[in-house]
Amino acid sequence: MESELKKILFDPTVGKIITSIIGILIIVSLSKLLKKRLSKSVKDSDLKYKLRKGTSFFSYLLAIMMLSIIFSDKLGGLTVALGVAGAGIAFALQEIIVSVGGWLAISFSNFYRVGDRIQLGGNIGDVIDIGILRTTLMECRQWVAADQYTGRIVRISNSFVFKDAVYNYSADFPFLWDEITLPIKYGSSVETARNILYKSAVEVIGNYVKEAQNHWNLMLEKYRIENATVEPMVFIIANDNWIEFTLRYVVDYKQRRSTKDKLFDRILKEIDSSNGKVSIASGT
Repeated sequence: MESELKKILFDPTVGKIITSIIGILIIVSLSKLLKKRLSKSVKDSDLKYKLRKGTSFFSYLLAIMMLSIIFSDKLGGLTVALGVAGAGIAFALQEIIVSVGGWLAISFSNFYRVGDRIQLGGNIGDVIDIGILRTTLMECRQWVAADQYTGRIVRISNSFVFKDAVYNYSADFPFLWDEITLPIKYGSSVETARNILYKSAVEVIGNYVKEAQNHWNLMLEKYRIENATVEPMVFIIANDNWIEFTLRYVVDYKQRRSTKDKLFDRILKEIDSSNGKVSIASGT
């Protein structure tokens, strides 16, 4: 019994396994310690995230290199075995392989990055993490009106970038065109109503226009795209019931709901102070 125990303990393969376990524990401990230090010393959240992801990546790489060195004499036999089982492994893990391919595409292309607001696989939210297999979103919309958080965390396979369209709200042009539609009674002053909407838009979102124009100019240089107006515009349509005014404007993609609230507040106050020149129409 004792001789068999000694034989097991002094077996080279057992020694390599024990060395591998100790090495991995040391790498994991150093990785956690470094991440803890980074969390305390780095204040910028974006830089902190990148450093933590980089630490994790190099930890995995170091562990793989260590295992390759320790078991280098066994790799020849493993290569033959893996070659025989390769087709079966590839079929069984095809979703994982495609997800890793999606991660590479995301990392080295311009699909999206952490902090972007995207729609992926029917889900909308802000990207809070990009892993090797999954992208993690802080969900928006669903039962919550406009583009505000629901509080749910959504994890989506990276393979979706090859299967479905990726809508990015903030890649090259971090603004959206939004509209407000207002029914105005016949007999109201069309010119006054138009001025109220235009003036309200300039006062509320005037600061966006110059910045949006700068971003749009960069878009014109980068893509084959027609020029567009980022200034507020007012359109009218006359129907059987009322004159329909539509205000079109650019807005920061994260401020749609709050901006619309400010616009409606300003417009309604201006209409109230128009001394009856403009009245809102209603189906009731």
